[in-house]
Amino acid sequence: MKVACFAGFSNSGKTTLIEQVIPLLRQQGLRVSVVKHAHHRFDIDHPGKDSHRHREAGAFEVVIASDRRLALVREFEQPAQLTVHQMLAELYEGVDWVLVEGFKESDLLKIEVWRAPAPGQEARPVRYPEDDFVAAVATDTPDRLPVPTQLPVLDLNQPAQVAQWLLAQGERFEYHWDQHGGLL
Repeated sequence: MKVACFAGFSNSGKTTLIEQVIPLLRQQGLRVSVVKHAHHRFDIDHPGKDSHRHREAGAFEVVIASDRRLALVREFEQPAQLTVHQMLAELYEGVDWVLVEGFKESDLLKIEVWRAPAPGQEARPVRYPEDDFVAAVATDTPDRLPVPTQLPVLDLNQPAQVAQWLLAQGERFEYHWDQHGGLL
């Protein structure tokens, strides 16, 4: 499997770019998964549903499946911070590409998503000058990048360009379990 991380500050366009790249990779016959880090409490289960009731009753894990989807909800007994590698280990092994949103501190190859600040907005720093894992920068204002770069600069508004670049660079994004602590 190939793993590409999309990193950048909030509201830089990571989610939108990933959302647009997924169908472009799917059109190539590729199976795509997404790993996203949530900084806040979230829930995919709803009060009143059987699965929510099982979880509220104390189940450690609840697996919900239909003929169309499967969901696993796991309650941590103590607060836990999973690494991106632990999350990748949870994925179906037959996936072709995993697009990771967030985890900007990770040791995964990444595309840094950067937008110039709007008038009155504070400038956001870039990571690419110090982060050896940044493989490219996606931006809508390449002329306003705060630090010159020799990295490929991709057009944030051209998701097809980003998808084609990923496909052309695919070998670089091959994930090697043995280099990241193996499976859980």
